[in-house]
Amino acid sequence: MHRVGSAGSNGGSVRSRKEKKLTYVLNDANDSKHCAGINCLAVLKPSVPSDKSYLFTGSRDGTLKRWAFEEDAAFCSATFESHVDWVNDAALIGESTLVSCSSDTTVKTWDGLSDGVCKRTLRQHSDYVTCLAVAAKNNNVVASGGLGGEVFIWDIEAALSPVTKSNDVSEDSSPSGVNGSGNSLPVTSLRTIGSSNNISVQSSPSQGYTPTAAKGHKESVYALTMNDAGTILVSGGTEKVLRVWDPRTGSKTMKLRGHTDNVRVLLLDSTGRFCLSGSSDSMIRLWDLGQQRCLHTYAVHTDSVWALACNPSFSHVYSGGRDQSLYLTDLAKRESVLLCTKEHPIQRLALQDNSIWVATTDSSVDRWPAEGQSPQKVFQRGGSFLAGNLSFNRARVSLEGSSPLPVYKLPSLTIPGTPAIVQHEILNNKRQILTKDAAGSVKLWEITRGVVVEDYGKISFEEKKEKLFEMVSIPSWFTVDTRLGCLSVHLETPQCFSAEMYSMDLKVTGRPEDDKINLARETLKGLLAHWLAKRKQRPKSQPPTNGDSSSIKDAMKNVSLPKAEDSNADNDPVYPSFEFASISPPSIITEGSQGGPWRKKITEFTGAEDDKDFPWWCLDAVLNNRLPPRENTKLSFFLHPCEGTTAQVVTLGKLSAPRILRINKVINYVVEKMVLDKPLDSLAADGTGVLGGQSLQLAAGNGSFHSGLKPWQKLRPSIEILCNNQVLSPDMSLATVRAYIWKKPEDVVLNYRVAVAR
Repeated sequence: MHRVGSAGSNGGSVRSRKEKKLTYVLNDANDSKHCAGINCLAVLKPSVPSDKSYLFTGSRDGTLKRWAFEEDAAFCSATFESHVDWVNDAALIGESTLVSCSSDTTVKTWDGLSDGVCKRTLRQHSDYVTCLAVAAKNNNVVASGGLGGEVFIWDIEAALSPVTKSNDVSEDSSPSGVNGSGNSLPVTSLRTIGSSNNISVQSSPSQGYTPTAAKGHKESVYALTMNDAGTILVSGGTEKVLRVWDPRTGSKTMKLRGHTDNVRVLLLDSTGRFCLSGSSDSMIRLWDLGQQRCLHTYAVHTDSVWALACNPSFSHVYSGGRDQSLYLTDLAKRESVLLCTKEHPIQRLALQDNSIWVATTDSSVDRWPAEGQSPQKVFQRGGSFLAGNLSFNRARVSLEGSSPLPVYKLPSLTIPGTPAIVQHEILNNKRQILTKDAAGSVKLWEITRGVVVEDYGKISFEEKKEKLFEMVSIPSWFTVDTRLGCLSVHLETPQCFSAEMYSMDLKVTGRPEDDKINLARETLKGLLAHWLAKRKQRPKSQPPTNGDSSSIKDAMKNVSLPKAEDSNADNDPVYPSFEFASISPPSIITEGSQGGPWRKKITEFTGAEDDKDFPWWCLDAVLNNRLPPRENTKLSFFLHPCEGTTAQVVTLGKLSAPRILRINKVINYVVEKMVLDKPLDSLAADGTGVLGGQSLQLAAGNGSFHSGLKPWQKLRPSIEILCNNQVLSPDMSLATVRAYIWKKPEDVVLNYRVAVAR
């Protein structure tokens, strides 16, 4: 502790720019499952009957997964991880190229039969990318639409062609919890993740490929569809109209009106003449593009229609939506039947032979019987009704009192997911988070290790939160959200470096009693331990990638930082309290100085990644043990004798000490001042003495004198520290006292007195 001058300390300098943050996503014990709603489905049919078929799923957890089948079971054969936000749509082109789009504003292409290799990231959208459309017989054409009213038509072959690396333009890899904020990057910046899953950069020259823009939408686009030849593109969105385009030129050919709400899903037949649309107005419409008019309206659903799938002959349509019901409708007879009902809104449908895959806002996927080859067989079971107009449908529901009975009660196959986290609470110790998932299960996570330390099962979240309450005050050094269905922990400089703990409290041995550990730095060391180990294994003769050391130095220009405490900081061990598991490890989402955000599991680093792929402040803390200037790490207080006591005044003015300093240290300070400032010959030999007229009980262990100890160490008065007339526990920190006992904005006032003998 030291005295504080009356002037008060100056605040740190204001940073001129906001630094990139680092996010790490904690995975459940079984990360082969999705942990959030399924937004898209795509079926890869075998080119020859002997080959396997695969199902691809894209989720709000930011990943895509490939599912293979053995008899009546499905297993995850690959996870495609690169997007940093929700995956909104996915489609297959060619033999096995997977295309996906995301709320991270990117379109990505993948080798669908690989172990998760992202071939290229296409950046042109300025907001969430919501939908894709592909041409079945033209493997090169892909259209993407998004919330910015933007529609782009990509020539995938041209976009994926080898590019020459520019001297100046370069782009980062793939993930950060950054949503589309208008930071559009040049379309010439295209990122590749190689087969080794490295973060590698490829950038096309400034005269590189640019997609065709279909301009005309004034509002968000939610639906796209294209005919097999890739000559007709239809789009829909919040403008409630269908726009028809020539994707070869981006020119608009017609506009079709009829829906009274957002157009959410579109389907074209193979020729491009007939189009089906589903809308938030609960209606399905069949359009004849040749006649430029609506042929039929089908009032089947009682709420928004979000998903459509047609049989190959375009005679029957399967539909699902917010009313959690899956219907089959005969387009010619306008006859409908309820196939099944779900517990969650239906988001996407995909036909596979005589079955249909159904994706919902839940993390699981079901396969239901559908008679996709001969859908008329379903109607032979009875229970059908006339899909008339809206007023007819409302009258039918009113008369029947409820929906008709579904044809099928149970799915033929379920691919289970992990229930998404729907509620969370950061505990006061700032190292643990209590969560509740969609199934009602309550768990306790330790974020500095990324593991569940306790699974309480289905209990009251609020009651458990109260039981886990601790009277302890630690600065908030991270933020957290559950947008991806799991815990995403965000670290931002300099705030993340504000929390410290004593080594002994973290059970770290071999360190001095007063040794402090910075929680963020040690967490970063744990997250990057695999990368650091691989980095050290690189051959000595291998030149640094783009300058390993210079990249940090360049980023630190004009930034004043304290001197590094340990030049060999990257050799420091990772303490047990900060070791992340290699099974279901967390994924890092961040952004460096050279392009877009990226996402990668911590165990998949190769050590060859460029330093510029990481935020400079992160590497400076891990490699150099250098932390940015921090504010509010100390706390000011006054220390006075209690009123009514004759204890001497041990200090004048204000004191300052680290926020985590314990009250027992304050007690030691008072004792030393009281005893050392008094002549030793005034102490009685029996261990009692008179100080300021008040009798003190001197605590010296068992009362015996030990050789080698100074007299004041042998004769230790028992002192109590009080705040607001409440005796403080010696284990309390100053920050805890201020937060829970003092509770005022002014500097803390502590009082001391001689403990009453009991």
